[in-house]
Amino acid sequence: MATEAPSERTRVHRLPERGDYDRATIDQILDEALICHVAWVTDDGEPRLIPTIHVRVDDTLYFHGSRASRTLQALRAGTEVCVATTIVDGLVLARSSFHHSMNYRSAIAFGTAREVTDHDEQLLVARALADHVAPGRAADARPPTDDELRQTLMLAIALDESSAKIRTGPPKDEEQDLDLPMWAGILPLGLTPGAPEPAPDLRGAPPVPVYVEGYRRPGASG
Repeated sequence: MATEAPSERTRVHRLPERGDYDRATIDQILDEALICHVAWVTDDGEPRLIPTIHVRVDDTLYFHGSRASRTLQALRAGTEVCVATTIVDGLVLARSSFHHSMNYRSAIAFGTAREVTDHDEQLLVARALADHVAPGRAADARPPTDDELRQTLMLAIALDESSAKIRTGPPKDEEQDLDLPMWAGILPLGLTPGAPEPAPDLRGAPPVPVYVEGYRRPGASG
């Protein structure tokens, strides 16, 4: 596990033992998480934050939205952004309310937003985004048309400044609370897909893809 933060703003200060600067760990969290939150400060000093779908391709993190989005338009000129993803793995129920917590894996990246304008890169991002949501979907879905690409604003940041923070393990109660007569432990949580629901306008009887029947997030344990 890498112990040195790539920059001061990526360094974990609160409970630094939970910080992880290994890119393999960071990549796994980014790949497993379904959405991210993108934060920045406007030219007027107003804070902004939006949730959106993301995808990692090698050393670059991509996110996208409508070209008509004023929030994304504000980022295309090279704004500094912070992107965060979090996966909750369990509820940590302690004997005291003070020590209740969650087991989680989070990743944060800082960078300068870059608009994706190259056509081949746009198609690569479109395929990667589809596969991020449902691995294998890009091979089945129709690729975007040039007109659809013109309506879409894709942004990218390099993952040069990124870090992870992870909590695992049982509650950490005070010694004097261990004899209290209540249950303490972990309630594991995970993403559990339900039964596939066909679109009401589905024509014919195409089979449910295997990646839908056996849906599983990349890197998910269990």
